Amino acid sequence: MTDVPRVVIVDDQSLVRTGFRMILTADGIEVVGEASDGASAVAEVRRVKPDVVLMDIRMPTMDGLEATRRILALDDAARVIILTTFDLDQYVYAALSAGASGFLLKDVTPEQLVAAVRLVRSGDALLAPTITRRLVERFASRGSAVLHRDLSSLTPRELEVLTALGKGLSNSELAQQFQLSEATVKTHVARILSKLSLRDRAQAVVMAYESGLITPRSGPD
Repeated sequence: MTDVPRVVIVDDQSLVRTGFRMILTADGIEVVGEASDGASAVAEVRRVKPDVVLMDIRMPTMDGLEATRRILALDDAARVIILTTFDLDQYVYAALSAGASGFLLKDVTPEQLVAAVRLVRSGDALLAPTITRRLVERFASRGSAVLHRDLSSLTPRELEVLTALGKGLSNSELAQQFQLSEATVKTHVARILSKLSLRDRAQAVVMAYESGLITPRSGPD
């Protein structure tokens, strides 16, 4: 893996793709492909094997949700960031459940876009506490049954860390809450992801709620 992230931009609006390409290229990020719909995105990812895919959620032919599923089935190493116009987009939770590593609003600043690509490419997830709260509210409103996933492989400390992750805490906030070094926190998070076969923190958040470890009432304040 080189130091320069390789990105594919997927959006049905050419002006959006052009704008994002200019922003990323200006910061030294390599845009290796573009697509205007989900089906083309899957083909492009297969062709160029990017590190990160910026994925519009609403597109003709194949939407971003189905494209995300197919891309991650095709290339588990890829990271998908969902692009949406509305921060309460009905597909966001489903996209994260499908394996997306987070989402951005399309009116994101250039600095936030660049930071998001680099963050997700490093293996982290793009989930602010306010985003997590909205996802939980969306999940709870669906009335979905708790899946009661098996968390027995986790130690008591790892269960505590997973619970805190589900509330959207960053590594520095986790370190402060548990009075640990950030290095130790990163070790706990890595072990949680490994034991539960999760891709990143975004899936850990989903797991925390789907397992019943956290309920909407105990979610972010």
